Amino acid sequence: MDDQATKSKASGVQQPVFFADSVASVSMDEECSAFIDRDGDFMEVMCCDYGFRSGASRMYQEENDGRIPKNAFQLGWDNFKSELRALRQSIRFDDFSTISEANPPRGPISRAAYSVGQVALDGLDVVDRALEAAQVLEPLRPRAVTLDGVTQSSESGGKLINNCSEIRKKLKQLKLSNKAVWDREHARERDGRGVETPWFIKGVYLSLCLLLDFLFENRPIQRFWFLETVARMPYFSYISMLHLYESFGWWRAGAELRKIHFAEEWNELHHLQIMESLGGDQLWFDRFAAQHAAIVYYWILLGLYFFSPQLAYNFSELIEYHAVDTYGEFVDANEELLKSLPPPLVAAVYYRSQDLYMFDSFQTSQSIQNPRRPSCKSLYDVFKNICEDELEHVKTMKACQDETVGQDIIARREDGPRIGL
Repeated sequence: MDDQATKSKASGVQQPVFFADSVASVSMDEECSAFIDRDGDFMEVMCCDYGFRSGASRMYQEENDGRIPKNAFQLGWDNFKSELRALRQSIRFDDFSTISEANPPRGPISRAAYSVGQVALDGLDVVDRALEAAQVLEPLRPRAVTLDGVTQSSESGGKLINNCSEIRKKLKQLKLSNKAVWDREHARERDGRGVETPWFIKGVYLSLCLLLDFLFENRPIQRFWFLETVARMPYFSYISMLHLYESFGWWRAGAELRKIHFAEEWNELHHLQIMESLGGDQLWFDRFAAQHAAIVYYWILLGLYFFSPQLAYNFSELIEYHAVDTYGEFVDANEELLKSLPPPLVAAVYYRSQDLYMFDSFQTSQSIQNPRRPSCKSLYDVFKNICEDELEHVKTMKACQDETVGQDIIARREDGPRIGL
């Protein structure tokens, strides 16, 4: 570790340093973080974390990761207080204007809907102030940090946290065209890489995609955060059903399949944490929509898996392929801008640590002799890696439908664990 610390100091960067073998920090300065990957190479990582739930809720940021939770009543009450305060702030400080700025109303119906929504928000503002005056609700103070990362503290003079104004400016310039995503999907289908699916599954899929297009137009990071929140639910559902069948004594052959699904969920969790660190979960409305959609999606997939595991995997294949098309378009459309930005810490740890925890377990198409080891030098690499991860999920979902996943499990067992960093 002394050699690594010396290497970091020689680079002239005075920052906390995270080492790939322990993810421990060496305190040098409170501004930014640096990372030494498994090859001993120094990596610059993003200074700013714009997530709503930062600190202990962001992986690899706190030393108390893995602590035992409070009981459900305490957790629920703490979350209710936090979200109620965030809801009040979103109304009083007009957070919803960020949505209208990114996606201004164009047609008469849209303008009418926005007008009705603004009237409703104004009414809720009046009610909130009245309840506050009556001491029913606590006085609402301005945020310590705004949605743009600007601190309200007089000590900083209104500067961006960790001096990340340039990074924040670039993040807000990222674009994603709904039409371009659909064009990419249709081109893939014409090339014979479409997904054969029943009409009712296709209908639900198209409805979900259109909802994403409507809610998150010109807000790509928020869209990705919503998508990754929902994307974890299939694997939770599949693991739950396989665990249930095993507990009943009906089916134990799915034990190793559960391991693959957990590896997929672990991968999607890191995608989610990356989007949170970029500020994808800042708006109360986005969190409300994503988390409630995820719960509904979880229970729907439980029922679907109960009647037909193949249909459940088929639906997930559709969703994962849509993610491939969306991330692929995003990477191509923002290549230069993404290459100018460093990766978040959570991405560096996940892709470049010594311990690639279960990373190989969901790599359906990768050989043991030549395992996939992604680069992670910029935000461009991060999104490219995520796109490639989603493609591996597609292949796994397809293998689960035609049962070739069992052959892959046997091959891995016979060839032994994958080694080689």
